[in-house]
Amino acid sequence: MSRLWQPATFDAIAAGRDSSGRKLPMQGHVAAARLGWNPTYPPGVYVPSRVTRVVTSQVVGTLRTLAYRDHAIGSLSARFDPATGRLAPPTAAGECVPSGFARGVVRQLAARARRAGSASHERVRITDVQTPPRTSVMARLSAADRQLSQITVADGVMTLTVKLPTTAAPTGRAHWRRVRLIAAIPPHLQGRAITHWHLPTLVLDRRGLLLRCAATEHVPTADLNAATTAVGVDWSPATLGAAAIVTESPDGLVSDYRGFTYDDRGLGIRLARLQAEGQHLHRKAARLTRLAATAPPEVRTELEQKIAVLDAHRTAIGVKRGKINRELAFHFGREVTDYAAAAGAKVIGVEDLSTLETRGHGRVNNNRAAQSARRKAVDALAHTAAGVGVTVVSVPARGTSALCPGCNDKLSRPGGYHRAWCARCKVGGNRDHVAGVNLAKRALLGRSTAIRKRGQNPQIRIAEHAPVRQCRDKTSPTPSRPRHRRVRRSVPTATPQGGESDKNRSCTSSVGVGHGQTCTSIACCYG
Repeated sequence: MSRLWQPATFDAIAAGRDSSGRKLPMQGHVAAARLGWNPTYPPGVYVPSRVTRVVTSQVVGTLRTLAYRDHAIGSLSARFDPATGRLAPPTAAGECVPSGFARGVVRQLAARARRAGSASHERVRITDVQTPPRTSVMARLSAADRQLSQITVADGVMTLTVKLPTTAAPTGRAHWRRVRLIAAIPPHLQGRAITHWHLPTLVLDRRGLLLRCAATEHVPTADLNAATTAVGVDWSPATLGAAAIVTESPDGLVSDYRGFTYDDRGLGIRLARLQAEGQHLHRKAARLTRLAATAPPEVRTELEQKIAVLDAHRTAIGVKRGKINRELAFHFGREVTDYAAAAGAKVIGVEDLSTLETRGHGRVNNNRAAQSARRKAVDALAHTAAGVGVTVVSVPARGTSALCPGCNDKLSRPGGYHRAWCARCKVGGNRDHVAGVNLAKRALLGRSTAIRKRGQNPQIRIAEHAPVRQCRDKTSPTPSRPRHRRVRRSVPTATPQGGESDKNRSCTSSVGVGHGQTCTSIACCYG
C-alpha cells in the first residue's frame, strides 16, 4: 500500500485500462497482475501465489474505494482560493460533492496552504493531503481458491482448512502445510435457513484469531406495493432514533402520532465520554508532536515515547467504541423490528444518510451526532428486519422534522426544540415522533417508485405528500420497556447486643423499604 500510494496509481484506476488497452477486470488480484502491482517479499522467502492474490485483492479494493476521493479532492483543489479559503461554484455536474465532504477537504487544503506559505492554484491529489490508510492485520480468503483454503460446516461446527507456514521465513513448499481450524457456530445462527457459508476473513486482535464469515440465507421477500402499514425511523440527537407508524385506510393515511423512542440503556453516554477522551488524547499527542519537532535529541526521544503511549491509548478507545457501536446498532435493530412486526408493518422508512447532515446544534453536538452509529444501525436494522419479511427503504430526509404531516406547512416550537405543533391541523407532539410520521408517509407513498440497487436498500428519491389524519384509536403497539431493577446491596446482619430481644431489633420504616416490611439494616435500627 505504501509503495502504490502515488498519483500514478489512482490515474491507472481511473482510466480502467492496462498497458495493452484492455479493460481491467473486477477481480482485484487479476487487475493487480495486469498492472504489475505485486508485493515484494524478503530474499529467500517462499510465498505461494495464492497468498499474493489475497494481499493484492485487499489492496486494490482499498485503492478503488479511495479513487473517488482522489478525484473529488482534485476537483475541489482546482476551485479552492488559498487567499480567501473559499471554493468557487462548480461548473459541471461531476464537480458536485456532499457539503460535509467539501468542508473537510477545504480544511485540509487551508492547512496545506498555511504550511506551504504560497497561494498557488496547483491541483492537489489525495496523496498530498493524506497518508496511506492503515488496515488491520487481516487476510481475505475469499480471493483464493480451494487449493489454499476450504470450509465445511456440520453439526454446528465450522472446519476451516487453510495453508499456513510452519516457520517464520519459509524457504520452500515443504514449509507450507494445511492446518485445520475448528470453530463453533454461535447458537443464534444454528437454527436459521443458511444454504451456503463463504470463506471467512481472518483477523488478528488482542484475544487471538477471529473468523468473520459471510453466509447465504433465504429470507422471505416482502411486496412493497402490498404494504399498508409503514414505520418511520428518525435519527435523533438525544438518542439513536425514534419511530412512528402510519397506516393506509380507505379514508386515507392515519396515525395516532404516538411514537416509540429507543432507550440506549446508557450506551450513548459511554460513547460520548469515550469520544471526548479520544479527542483529548489526539490534541495532546498533536501538541507533543509540535514540541518534538524543535526539541533537542534527548528530549525528542522522551516525547516520542509519550506520543506512542498516547496513540496506543487512543487506539484502545477506538476499539472499545467500535464494540459499543455494534452492540448498540443490533440492539436498536431488534427493538425497531419487534415494534414493526407487532404493528403488522411491511416497510420501514429510514432517512437517507447521504443527504442527512447534522448542523445547527453546536460544535460538540454536531460532532457527536456525526460520529454516531447511524450507518451501522441501518445495516443492522436491514439485516434483522429481513428475517421477519420487513423491507427497509431509504427516503429523503429534508423537512421531516420541520413540516407538518397533515398540511405540509412549517411547524412551530411552542415547547422548545423537542416539541412540534401545527396550529392549522391541531396535531403535534414530540419532534422525533412527528418526523417518524413524515418518514412513514413518504415510504408508503413512494413504495411503487422505489429504486433497487445491488447491495443497497431500496431508495425513494422523491418525497410525495398526502395528508395524514390523526386517529384517536391507538394503532401503534406498546413496546415492552425493560425496567432497570435497583439492586439492593446486602448489609451484614449486626450482632445483637446483649439484653436486646428480636422485637427491639426490628422496625417498620417507610424509608428504603416497602410499606409494612421488616427492616433489619444497621442504619435504621442503630443509626
